[in-house]
This record gives sequence, C-alpha cells and structure tokens, in this order.
Amino acid sequence: MISKITEDFHVAIVGAGIGGLALAMSLHKKGVAFTLYEGAKEFSVVGAGIGFAPNGMRTMDLIEPEFRPLYEKICIGNKGEDKQDIFFEGMLLEEGLGQDQPWFGKSAWGHPDFDRKSAHRKALLEIMTSFIPIENVKFNKYLESIEQHPDKVVLKFTDGEVAEASVLAGADGIKSIVREHVLKSSYPKETAPVYAGAYCYRAVIPMSEAYSILGDLTDVAKFYFGHKRSAVTYRITGGEEFNFLFCVADDKPWTVERAVTMKTTHEDMMDDFRGSGVDARFIKLLAKAQPVKWGFFHHWRTSTYNRGRVALLGDAAHASLPFQAAGAAQGLEDALVLSNVLAKITGVHETPSNLTPYIHIGLDAYDSVRRPRAQRQLEQAAEVGQMIFFQHEEAGSDMTKILPRLQQGRFDWLWFHDMNEDVVKALGQMEQNTPKRMEASL
Repeated sequence: MISKITEDFHVAIVGAGIGGLALAMSLHKKGVAFTLYEGAKEFSVVGAGIGFAPNGMRTMDLIEPEFRPLYEKICIGNKGEDKQDIFFEGMLLEEGLGQDQPWFGKSAWGHPDFDRKSAHRKALLEIMTSFIPIENVKFNKYLESIEQHPDKVVLKFTDGEVAEASVLAGADGIKSIVREHVLKSSYPKETAPVYAGAYCYRAVIPMSEAYSILGDLTDVAKFYFGHKRSAVTYRITGGEEFNFLFCVADDKPWTVERAVTMKTTHEDMMDDFRGSGVDARFIKLLAKAQPVKWGFFHHWRTSTYNRGRVALLGDAAHASLPFQAAGAAQGLEDALVLSNVLAKITGVHETPSNLTPYIHIGLDAYDSVRRPRAQRQLEQAAEVGQMIFFQHEEAGSDMTKILPRLQQGRFDWLWFHDMNEDVVKALGQMEQNTPKRMEASL
C-alpha cells in the first residue's frame, strides 16, 4: 500500500513521544499538513515523573496557549508555599543524610523565578494528544527504511506501507532509525547512543507509602549524593504519588544490544545498595521498585540534526542524562523552532522538486539554532551526573565545592532563555541564506 502526499507541503513525523507530539501540536496550530506515525497500537500510557522548567513552560505557551491551564491542573511542586522556587535540595545517601554537616539547610538550588511543576508523564501525554486530530495519526507503524528523492522523502514501514512526504521529522527516540539515516553515511560513530556508565532503578509509588518511610523528606525534591550510588526523588500527580530513581555508577559495558533496559533479580537490585554508605530508609524504598535496570545513555556528540529533507528532534537528536530534568523541555524547543521553519516553507509557492533548496536552507537554520543550545544542556547534565556520584574531577565528594556549582546561576541560561528570539533567528537565517532569485517566494 502506498500513501502519497498531495501537491501541497506535507510533513511526516515519526514517533509520538513528547517531541513528536509537540511538533504535531504546533504544525496543527499553524495549519501545516502532517501525519504522525507511531509504532505502538495507541498513544503511550507508560511513564514516570516528568517536569518543565520555566523555559519549557514558556515554549509550550508559544506552541499552544491553551496547554498551560490544563497542565497546571495535573502538576505539583514542592510542599509548602515557600519551597516552590527550589529545583532540588542536596543531601547525602549515607546514614544521617548529611544533616550534621555545616552546609545542611543551605543545600538547595533553584531561582526566585523558578516554579517547580512536575507531573506523571501519562497525564502530560494525554493533554498533548488532546490537541492533535486523531485522523492525522497512524498507529502500529514501525519505520524500516528511508529514501530521499529530489521532490520527496519516502518512508517504508515493516507492515508494507510506503508513505511519501515533503519533510521527515524524526522523533523516534534514543534508538532512532531516522538518526541512523541522517548520520551514518558521514558520521557513523555518532549514530548509536553512548552508555554513560550508570543505570537506575525507578518507580512511582503512592505518597502514603513513601511518607511512611521518609516522612517530610518527601516534601521537597531531593538529590541524595553518594559514592557511586545516588537517588533522586520528587512528588508528582498532585502530591498523591512519589517518583524516585536509585542510580548506580557502573564501570562495566552495557551488554544488551539495542535496548536501554535490562532485567535483573530482586536480590541483585537490593545488593546494589546494601552495605555501608546507604541510609536504611533507602533500602526500604528500593524494595518497592521493579528489578529492571534503566541504562543511562546519551548522544554525546552530534554533528548535524539534518540531512536533505530529514531532520531530528527530541531524544533522536540529543538524548541526555536526566540530572537536569531538561530533556522534555529541549524537545519542546526543537518543536517550536522546527515548526516555524516548516511553516515558513509552506508559504513558498513552488513545485515539490523546486522546494528542495528552501527545505535545505530551512533545516540548516533549524540545526544552526538548536544544536549548540541542546549540546550545551547535554554536556552540563553529564557534569551533574559526575557530581551526584562524587566523581567530578574538581569537586570530588566535597559538598562545599559541589553545591556552589549548582547554586550560582548555573541554570539561568537554560531556564530563562527567550525562545521567541531563537525562532526569529532561525527565520532570519533562512532569509539571509536564500539566493536572490528565490527571495520573492519567501
């Protein structure tokens, strides 16, 4: 079966995660034709805790102004009106949690204009999908191969369907087929995600169960620092649920090919945190997690987000470690800039083959604007990962050196960036790089 585009500009989006959904929302809002292809049989209902810093919220406002009121109904911050501007509070994983240390009570980082907003990923996705016409979505579509032609890009799926589009946006996650197409020929070593030498066990449990173990330590989002072991905790689901990650630094290679999870035994999971250096309360909490290792992978280097008529966004472009809680917002930023670039191209009245130069110019502008910022976030998240395991080259296990690195404006460039300026910059680059003979169409 072959599904063809019309003569008009049409975008194929592969992957219905946060980046893909945000792009679909924005294209729909702008009246740009698209089809969203998702491998699952329905929109995902799987997930754990997720959140947006100020840059994510403002980006979503620019994509869909009606989103924020719905999101704020399902998100939650820290407990206590005076704690809402705290991103995380630092403590220790060891016995006593560092409460006898001179830095205790001064170990939080955030910003007066930061407003913590965390939710369950399932609830977030339900809101996002409500803005996307279901007739624009095709499920059970696993991408098999991509071919680029002078006037189109052709997608072949495992069920035999062949689809055509003007542009392909790859939002198909960390193990991306689209990323392989973009990078393999010129940058083969950058195609696969890199194991970052750490994994975690994670769970979402009722707040009542978490409170019975940790008490009011559940009130404020926490980083628990430790030697090669650490934990991250925060509230979600209106304060009714508690999200936690128990992280382990690993000096062995990841042995499961093309998978980011690995089953283990309950006993082996518990052994990862038994012994000295771990407060007994964490052992009780860990026992509530499933014995599944979630590997920490990232795309440490990416030389381009585009090739021809194909572009990458979200985790397919810049999968990151989770220690800055910034991956979801970066996907939104991708979607905002890319959708504006694509909308600009739709105003060009050319045949599909004559659109090719405009598409190349537009996707180059998207790459030029988005890649440096996303790369900086990725590298900074990896550095925080070193800190949480006491592996930072300069700070080591000295909390008086770690905390200032997190507290002294580290996140300002990330949280308070003007994304509208990035849109203007990308569109300006398109106009600047358009040959004189083509300017009239733009």
